[in-house]
Amino acid sequence: MVFLLTDQVANYGVGGQYEPHFDFSRKDEPDAFKRLGTGNRVATFLNYMSDVEAGGATVFPDFGAAIRPRKGTAVFWYNLFRSGEGDYRTRHAACPVLVGSKWVSNKWFHERGQEFRRPCGLTEVD
Repeated sequence: MVFLLTDQVANYGVGGQYEPHFDFSRKDEPDAFKRLGTGNRVATFLNYMSDVEAGGATVFPDFGAAIRPRKGTAVFWYNLFRSGEGDYRTRHAACPVLVGSKWVSNKWFHERGQEFRRPCGLTEVD
């Protein structure tokens, strides 16, 4: 069984943005997902549900990447190394929408249920 968190749907109107953040809990917040019983967020699937006329890109500063929202496209990334350590390069943000409206949905894959699909690594960055 793949353990997922229910989709989260979000709408960003003109000026809507999301500050730089990580999708995983860091060592200074070890109980972030404890109440859910799911473990940390292994991966993220971000689905763009609308076109945006201007602005609204999802940016990954450490990779120098900017993904412009286009309806029907999606982005997938791993938040954790196989060792369970967070990949700090995955810090990302949603740039302000300048013209139009941005609709997205997120699906997060959690540690629980992934033990045999994505086995642990032996080093911190495996």
